[in-house]
Amino acid sequence: MSMFDVSRVSVDVGDSQISFETGKLAKQAGGAVVVQAGDTMVLCTATVGSLRDVDFLPLTVDIEERMYAAGKIPGSFFRREGKSSEKATLTARMIDRPIRPLFPKGWHYETQLVAIPMSVDQVHPYDILAMNGASAALAISPVPVAAHVGAVRVGKLDGDFIVNPSEESLSELDLDLIVAGTDEAILMVEAGASGVTEQEILDALDIAHSEIKKLTAAMEELQQKAGKEKIEVEAPKIDESLISDISSSHGKALVDAIATEGKLERYEAIDNVKDEVVAKYAPESDDGETDQKRVAEVKAAFGSIEKDTIRKAIAVDKKRPDGRAQDEIRPIECEVDISPRVHGSALFTRGETQILSNAALGTTRMDMRIDTLGLETSKKFWHHYNFPPFTVGEAGFMRGPKRRDIGHGALAERALVATIPNEEDFPYVIRVVSETLESNGSSSMGSVCASSMALQAAGVPVSAPVAGVAMGLIKEGDDYIVLTDIAGVEDHLGDMDFKVAGTKDGITALQMDIKITGVTFEILTDALEQANKGRQFILGKMAEAIDGPRETLSQHAPRIESIKIDQEKIGAVIGKGGETIRALCEEFEADIDVEDDGTIRIYAPTGALVEACVARIESMTKEAEVGDRYDSAKVVKTTTFGAFVELVKGTDGLLHISNVKPGERVDSVDDVLTAGEEIDVTVVEVDRERGRIGLRLSDDPSVAGKSAEELSEIGSGDGGPRRNGGDRGGRDGRRRREGGNRERRR
Repeated sequence: MSMFDVSRVSVDVGDSQISFETGKLAKQAGGAVVVQAGDTMVLCTATVGSLRDVDFLPLTVDIEERMYAAGKIPGSFFRREGKSSEKATLTARMIDRPIRPLFPKGWHYETQLVAIPMSVDQVHPYDILAMNGASAALAISPVPVAAHVGAVRVGKLDGDFIVNPSEESLSELDLDLIVAGTDEAILMVEAGASGVTEQEILDALDIAHSEIKKLTAAMEELQQKAGKEKIEVEAPKIDESLISDISSSHGKALVDAIATEGKLERYEAIDNVKDEVVAKYAPESDDGETDQKRVAEVKAAFGSIEKDTIRKAIAVDKKRPDGRAQDEIRPIECEVDISPRVHGSALFTRGETQILSNAALGTTRMDMRIDTLGLETSKKFWHHYNFPPFTVGEAGFMRGPKRRDIGHGALAERALVATIPNEEDFPYVIRVVSETLESNGSSSMGSVCASSMALQAAGVPVSAPVAGVAMGLIKEGDDYIVLTDIAGVEDHLGDMDFKVAGTKDGITALQMDIKITGVTFEILTDALEQANKGRQFILGKMAEAIDGPRETLSQHAPRIESIKIDQEKIGAVIGKGGETIRALCEEFEADIDVEDDGTIRIYAPTGALVEACVARIESMTKEAEVGDRYDSAKVVKTTTFGAFVELVKGTDGLLHISNVKPGERVDSVDDVLTAGEEIDVTVVEVDRERGRIGLRLSDDPSVAGKSAEELSEIGSGDGGPRRNGGDRGGRDGRRRREGGNRERRR
C-alpha cells in the first residue's frame, strides 16, 4: 500500500499535455503541486504563515533555479547557485502580478509562493509551467483567492500562431506573447515582437484566453479532488457615516487639492487636507494621547474618498488631475549628447518623468555570459534600468536593483532588441543604462525613448527608432475612459496599466496589468489604437533631437574592423608560439581574434590604431607583386650568392649579390650587408612556381621610376636557390627551407 494519496489532472494545451499532481512531494506546504510538460517539471508550493499587523498584502514569490535541472553545474567560483537570475526574477513577477489582485481584502497572513524547476528538457520552457503551478498550489491551499489563473505563451512564426511554442523556436518568433488570466478575463500580458500590428496582438489574446479556460478548469478539478478548507477573512469595513461626514466637511478642500499643479505640490496639498481631517475626527485626548485605531479608521475613510473623487472626476467628468485631455501627452523635451565621454547619451523629459540613457560599445569579448537553465548562453545587447529614491523626492537605501527595476529594464530591452543590428553588420557588444532622474508615471516607457535616442547618438545602425507610451483605464459602472500617458496617481488608482512600445510601423513590446474583470476586447482595441497615436506623436518629438543613427561612432568608442585573409596565411599572423599576434596586440593596443576560416577581427581604442593594425596584417598576408616596395626590410641571412631579406613576417625575398651595390662588383655580400641591417627594397620578380621573390634596392637607378611591367623585364639578377613559396612560416609559425637553407632548420 502506497504512503502517498496522489491526485492528478491533465489538460492538452497546444501540442503538449500539461499535468498537475499533488500529494507526493512537499506535503507539509499549504499547497504543493508538481506541474509537468514533456520532461520539464516544476515543483510549486503555496504556504501561509503568521498573521501580520500590516495594512498591505504580505505576499512574496520566489523562483529557485537549480542548475542540475538541465544537467548543468553552476559556473560560479563556488559551483553553487547564487542570487536569482533575471529569468527567475521576471518569472516571479509574472506569477505575482495577475495573482495579487485576487487575494481578498484584509488578507494579512504572510504568504509565500515558491517554484523550483526540478527538470528542464530545453523544449518546454519552465516559466509557463511555474505560472500555472503557482495558481494550482494556491487552489488547493487554504488561501481563499477569488479565481484560478492560467497562463499560456502564444508565438507567431512564419505567419502562423503557435500555442506554447518550443524553447528552441523562441528566438525565431515574430511575436512572443505570455498571457495570464482567469476563465472570465485576461489579467496580465507580456510581449516582445519584431513589429506586429495591433490586430495581431488582439488575435493572439483571443487564442490565449481560449486556452487559459482549459487550464483553469483543470485547476478547479484538482481543487475538488485535493483542496483544503479555505481560511475565512472578513473584509475591512469603513464606517459609512464617517465617510459621509468627511465628504461634507472636507470634500471641497480635497477636490481643490487634487487640482493642484505639480506632483509634489499636489501630494503636499492632499496631505494637508488629510492632516486636517485626522485632527478633526481623531483628536488628541486631554492628556495628549491619540487613539491609533481611530486614526487608522479616519485615514482609511479619507483614502476611500480620495480614490472615489479622483476616479469619478476622470471617468465620469472626463477631467484628469493635471487637466489634460484623455489622449493628451505631457510636454516632451529631447536632447542628445548629454554625457561628453559616453559613446552615446540622450535625455528624455516628459512632464515630471525624466530619463538619462547612456550607451556603451564594447568588443565581442565583453558579451554577457548567461548561466541559467535556458538555451541562451550569451547576449550581445542588454539594457539596465535604475531607480534611485531621489527620483520621487525621497531618501532611501541604494542596495542594487529591485525586482521592479529588473522588470522595467527587461521591458525596455525587449522593446529595443528587435531594432539592434546583427553581429555581422555591427560587430559590437552594446549596453544601455537608463538612469531615472525624476518620476511621475511610466519611467519604463521613458527609458525606451531615451535609450533609442542614445543608440542613434552612439552610431548604432538601428533599423528604426522606438518609442513607448503608458495607457491607463478608469471604469466606473458603464462609464470608462482610456488615458494616454498616465501619471503616477492614475496608475495607482486606475484599473489598467498598459505599456506599449514600438516603431512607426509596429509593436515591439507590450506589458499589461488589469485589476478588474470588466475589460472587454472593445476597450483593449480602443487602448491599442490610442496608444498607436501617442507613439507616433512621441516618435516625432524624438526625431526633432536626432533623426536616425549617426554615420560615425564617437571618438571615444572602441573601433572594430573585420578582414579576411587566406587560410594558409593564418600562421604568419599568429607566429611561432603566438609571438607575432602578441606583438601586434601590444604595438596597436588591440585585441585580435583569428577564426579558422581566415576572418580576423581587430579591436582597438581608436580608429587610427585599428587602421594601422589592419594595414600591417594586410601587408603581412599579402602576396608579393612586382613593383611592391618594402621600406626598412630586415636582412635575415647573407650567403655567397646574395642576401635574404624579410619582407613581412614569414616571407623573404632574395637580393642577388650582383645588386647589393648597384654599379659595382662585390666579392662578398658581407662586405656590404650584415644580418639584422634594414634596407629599402623593391620586388622585381615573382616566380610562384619556383617559390622565388627577386629584389633590388629601391634606390637602384635601374629601378627608380619604373612601372611593374618594366621591372619584370629588368629581373632580379642571376641564380639563387628555390624558396618554398617565399614563405618562411606556416600555420604553426615554423620556418620552412629547401636547398641551401637546410642548415637553418638544423
